[in-house]
Formats: sequence, structure tokens, C-alpha cells
Amino acid sequence: MSTGGEAQAVLRPASGLPEFGLEGRVALVTGGGRGIGAAIAQVMARAGARVLIANRTADAGAAVAAGIQAQGGQAQAIGCDIGQPAEARRAVAETVARYGALDIVVHNAAVNPWSSLEQLSEADLAHTLAVNLQACFWLTQAALPHLRRQGGGRILVTSSVTGPRVAMPGAAHYAASKAGVNGFIRAAALELAPEHITVNGVEPGYIAKQGGSLLSNPERARRIAAHIPAGELGRPEDIAYAMCYLASPAARYVTGQTLVVDGGSTLPESPFFSESTPA
Repeated sequence: MSTGGEAQAVLRPASGLPEFGLEGRVALVTGGGRGIGAAIAQVMARAGARVLIANRTADAGAAVAAGIQAQGGQAQAIGCDIGQPAEARRAVAETVARYGALDIVVHNAAVNPWSSLEQLSEADLAHTLAVNLQACFWLTQAALPHLRRQGGGRILVTSSVTGPRVAMPGAAHYAASKAGVNGFIRAAALELAPEHITVNGVEPGYIAKQGGSLLSNPERARRIAAHIPAGELGRPEDIAYAMCYLASPAARYVTGQTLVVDGGSTLPESPFFSESTPA
């Protein structure tokens, strides 16, 4: 990931561009204990937001919050199983209790228990849909009174190119949840636009991950990167920068949309076209 100094130089608004900053805003970020979620929390804090990280593993979220504080940002963390309706409501309530307001909700937490369609268990299907998709509804419902009190706000969701645009074996449940996320984004945006509440998302492609994921294996990551037009896996901050834009005043007229951040991986009709150039 980029160093704090590099990201700060990119995100701190120049005197003539305060619309790209988040000064004075309060953001809730789910799944902020590592990877993309941690980058979103860090980037938004560097842009001036006060951030509450809601993460299933409390220690991981607390470590990210401590790192933000060490860099002069404002962040706190709670342990939270966002796949439970009451816990989603608690995350919103804790944000308001600690910071006195709520302007930005980022639902980034997600699960993908790999399984073939034939062997997919009811429990894994239910858990995937609860965390990835249903939590969008629970968080939004809980946040609406506070966003209205602020005169508007931002609801953001980390979607995926898997589901809305492409598919892979062993992830039918994940793909369905993310396709549902995009449907939620469009429908919620339509309902909430008159109240100056925008709803948008980011669709990551292949993003370099920490240990424990399929992309944490260097050889596998190298083989995948060979088929990406940009020639490399994305970084978590690539997603975070897109989220920061969508959260900022600069994106006030953008709603019901998703930004694809994939290094061009969904552009070729076949891997052949990412491996060769015209003569």
C-alpha cells in the first residue's frame, strides 16, 4: 500500500478544491479491520473524516483505528457481526453516540465461503446473503433518521465485478449477493434522492489481499495479473480513493451508480486479448 505521506498528498484538498475533502464528516465503515476496508477507513480519515470502524474481529479494527490515530486522524473501533440486524443497528447507534452525527455509511464487510453450487449449505448461503446484501438494508434503515437530520448524506457499498459483470466457479452465492447489492444501490438511490442522500458503490476487480485469501498466494497472483490489461493486481487504496470521491461533496450529483475499479480486467472478451497486441 502507499505510504501515509503519498496518500495524504493526494487527498488533502488544495485551497480551491475543498469539495474533494471530508472535513467535518463522520463515517461508519464496516469490515474495516484489514484489506479494502482498512484502506477506506485510513483514506477517509486522512481526508478529514472522523471514522468508526465496525469489524467482526474487534482487535483488528482497533489496530487500524490506532494506526489512524498515530497519524493524527480520528478513528475508533467496535467489534460487530454485521450479519445480524441488531448488530447493524448498534454500529449506527455507536457512531452517533461517539461522534454526535453520521454523514457517511460504508458497507464494506463481506464473506465468501467458497463452495460449489451443488454442495452449498443453507447456512453458508444464508450467512453470505445476510452479511453481503441484507446488511445494506439494515444499515440504511438505521442510518436514515440521522442522515435526514444532517440534511443528507452518503450510503456506499463495496460491490464486486463478480456477479454484476462476470462469474467464477464456487462463488454463485457471492455473485448473487453482489448482483443484489447493485440492485439495492439503484433502487435505494431512486427513493432517497429527493432527500439529498446518495447511494453508490464500487466494484473491485482483483485486489491484492492479505494472508488467507486466494490472492495472497504470490504465484497465483502473478498468473492472474498476466491476464489483467493493467498488468498487476489492484491495491486496497485504489478502491478507497474511489470511495472517498463518492463520499465527498464533489459527488453530490452522482447517485445509483457503481464505479468499476479493475485495471481493465473485465474489458477483454478473452484472456487472449490481454496477452497479445495487434500486429
